[in-house]
Amino acid sequence: MAFLEQVAIFLAAAVVVVPLAKRAGMGSVLGYMLAGLIVGPWALDLVDDEQEILHFAELGVVLLLFVIGLELQPRRLWAMRRAVFGLGGGQFALTTVALAGLAFALELPIEAAVVAGLALSLSSTAFALQALAERNELTTRHGRLSFSILLFQDLAVIPILALLPLLAPASAGAGGGALWLDIVKAVGMIALMVIGGRYLLRHVLRLVAHFGTHEVFTAMALLTVVGVALLMEFVGLSMALGAFLAGVLLAESEYRHELEADIEPFKGLLLGLFFMAVGMTVNIGLVIETPLAVVGLALGLMLVKMLCLIAVVRIETANWRAIRGTAVALSQGGEFAFVILALGVSSAMMDGRTADMLIVAVTLSMAATPLAFRAGDWLNVRLEPKAEPAYEQPIDEENRVIIAGFGRVGQIVGRILGVRRIGFTALETSADQVDFVRRFGNKVYYGDASRAELLRAANADKAVLFVLAIEDVEQSLVTARAVRRHFPHLTIFARARNRQHAHALMDLGITHIVRDTFHSSLELARGILTELGLDDFESRRTINTFRDHDTERLLRQHAIAHDTDRMAEEAKHWTRELEEMFAEDERNATEEGLQDPVGGTR
Repeated sequence: MAFLEQVAIFLAAAVVVVPLAKRAGMGSVLGYMLAGLIVGPWALDLVDDEQEILHFAELGVVLLLFVIGLELQPRRLWAMRRAVFGLGGGQFALTTVALAGLAFALELPIEAAVVAGLALSLSSTAFALQALAERNELTTRHGRLSFSILLFQDLAVIPILALLPLLAPASAGAGGGALWLDIVKAVGMIALMVIGGRYLLRHVLRLVAHFGTHEVFTAMALLTVVGVALLMEFVGLSMALGAFLAGVLLAESEYRHELEADIEPFKGLLLGLFFMAVGMTVNIGLVIETPLAVVGLALGLMLVKMLCLIAVVRIETANWRAIRGTAVALSQGGEFAFVILALGVSSAMMDGRTADMLIVAVTLSMAATPLAFRAGDWLNVRLEPKAEPAYEQPIDEENRVIIAGFGRVGQIVGRILGVRRIGFTALETSADQVDFVRRFGNKVYYGDASRAELLRAANADKAVLFVLAIEDVEQSLVTARAVRRHFPHLTIFARARNRQHAHALMDLGITHIVRDTFHSSLELARGILTELGLDDFESRRTINTFRDHDTERLLRQHAIAHDTDRMAEEAKHWTRELEEMFAEDERNATEEGLQDPVGGTR
């Protein structure tokens, strides 16, 4: 089948099935799987060679690990260390042992039982977080606990993918010398990546940002992920491991948000293709042949995971609503189970039929999760009618303010926020400016703030204030429109180059506007008046009068801002009015100076 025909089939299936699945409360992940099932060999059979498609679509998982690495800042991980490594590590260990023990009791070989335990102990990050977000439960107690456990699971995927090929029978049969050689090669490649990412990759990104276009920077972002993934595969390690390490190395980089925004569309599409490919490879014949077995496996998987989660989370909190909520949210199998099971088959640690059974069970557990949420809601109403209040403080408090443009104005605002210990995220499109201000200890990221993807990567949905300090008028207005359209909750404080710029911002509904040089010009004029002989009181009164008069004039002129002739006529009128006002003040002051308070002369 022609390449474009296959692309059209996948896109059409996704466009039709995924929205219907979301409307039915099934979620987009399950929708992609259902779309793959429909176009796959067990239904319409519209696509050839689903295994090859699955292999290509694994690039979506690679990009997902890269983005996870970008978001995994060491400071954030350290603040969550107890929940992440305590709860997450406890859940992973207990669930892996329980599931591997059950698999071994069901007469699976020890290697296959270990692969099954490791794969099934993981939950779906995409599925669980999406479900919690749709239910507005990410900031609840069980939402935060679920996030912490999922974060550890995402971290645990890396050593699993790295170690499984080394533990395979083929590796063991190759002899101790060959195994140690593979380990040395792997460690050497990781060390090379760390050094290269630390001392080379940032400089390359800086050069591309400075001399290239936005499209070239996007190409560089993809090249970074794909190139590192291929290097890791070359030495026998997981491509996902390389992508994750590359993301971590760039987590504190000034290009972090721009990279995430550039990768996000490709990650979303390829992850969707990955889930569709998984749906295509689901062995429906097994469901028809042994329906009770696969349904029993899915329900058993969910039950065991719920019990393990209850046992672990009970140590952290006595709130049973939070315990039940966490157990339900993470009861399903995860997307990385497909990758680990496929790796187990390719490493000869598990036979294909067993892997197919487990893949079907994981898929059914995902399909049953919305029903589990509804059952949990029903149980909460019966046991605890009073709902747990959501946390008022967002998870990322450091992103309450976003500054777009980190030049003269943005830097002053940032310094003032910094001395008050108010966290902010600064975005700047000039690579040279980013490099310059970071030398002085400022934390600023490279990226175009008019892009909705970049703003989402910078957590604009969690921020409360947006400082529009971009100097270029057109770029400022483009950014303002993007923020108003995609993040209408943000209060915008804007810098205006001139009156025309201010009126254009007012057209967008922005009211907090400060004009460039206006206040500094007033202060300069006050000093000139004082130097020319006016006392300090008169100088300040003159400046304050002019400022109030001009501000009122700016607001009134907004209605005729697009009529040049009327603007010119109004300017002359306001100038004459202001001159007459000062002349009247001078006459009054003269008369008061010639007459004392009781009517005599001074």
